[in-house]
Amino acid sequence: MSAFWIAARFRNDAVLVRCDANGQPQADEGGFVDFAYKPGGRTYRSRLDRFAFPDGARPIEAPDGGRAPGSAAQAPQKGKGATPASGGMRQGEDVLQIWTDGACTGNPGPAGAGALIRERGELVHEISEYLGEGTNNIAELMAILLGLQAVTNRDRPIDVMTDSSYCVGLLTKNWKAKANQELIAELRGEVAKFSDLRFVKVPGHAGVPDNERADELAREAILARP
Repeated sequence: MSAFWIAARFRNDAVLVRCDANGQPQADEGGFVDFAYKPGGRTYRSRLDRFAFPDGARPIEAPDGGRAPGSAAQAPQKGKGATPASGGMRQGEDVLQIWTDGACTGNPGPAGAGALIRERGELVHEISEYLGEGTNNIAELMAILLGLQAVTNRDRPIDVMTDSSYCVGLLTKNWKAKANQELIAELRGEVAKFSDLRFVKVPGHAGVPDNERADELAREAILARP
């Protein structure tokens, strides 16, 4: 099965948008399309009306079943309580996306956690919670914990997006926790309840729409604190 991608502009960046063989972008019912910042790069989603398409652009065929040209397939983890994987976002209607981010005014200082959940490209839930005094790492960890706790079906494939290398290392590489040990133990216990969980490291403050929204939710929680 072949897939096609076409050059476009997203904000001020050159990107590739998934399209059909005639170069028409393939948007879902919610108006969202797949896009990547570079050939072989991770795939993200955003609304079609946020892209500009140059005249004369021609579709590029990708013979790898739907990923941006040059990207590699990722094998999902199976089995209840399996060690979560890290890698790129998966394509498929059954994959639930959880986007997370934490914010802190000062470090330590007033902290907030933000998360949003997408199902088949549609936004289904947003979380914005003030955490009190904390650190950036605590805020990042809590955002993931709150996002996972909002999921009711723990047997479906789930991708958790975070811009924190600290969180990805703790949860997929079994890094030893030198601080926040109780919180990390609680989060690892929550992670173990899922059968097919993947953590995806995304670039922070790089214009990735859902990462930016999660950051907004975290900062809104700080601004709205009692």
